Amino acid sequence: QVQLVESGGGLVQAGDSLRLSCAASGFTFSNSAMAWFRQAPGKEREFVAAISGSAFRIDYTDSVKGRFTISRDNAKSTVFLQMSNLKPEDTAVYYCAAAQRKILTSLRSGYNYWGQGTQVTVSS
Repeated sequence: QVQLVESGGGLVQAGDSLRLSCAASGFTFSNSAMAWFRQAPGKEREFVAAISGSAFRIDYTDSVKGRFTISRDNAKSTVFLQMSNLKPEDTAVYYCAAAQRKILTSLRSGYNYWGQGTQVTVSS
């Protein structure tokens, strides 16, 4: 059974940092591209960052480039999202997603499995 369990969310002030983690199980982690998406109240779920199975390729949405870093530890089946210089507009529920292929994509439809989400709230 596939499981993705996010952790690390919380309430922080603008300019602070947070590190999200997503522990995966039930599939071959190193064969799967992983991604983070987020969904703010009243908005569509949007792509944040993705990393290929080998970590050779990484992609970010423009609004987080230079502030967020995605990484993975294939030995521990965990993907991370280091978020720095957080802004109030980063407030959202952050979801971890796994694809059944190594190649990354920014499309929601490219991911087969989803975590339950972790709340990130950034106050101004």
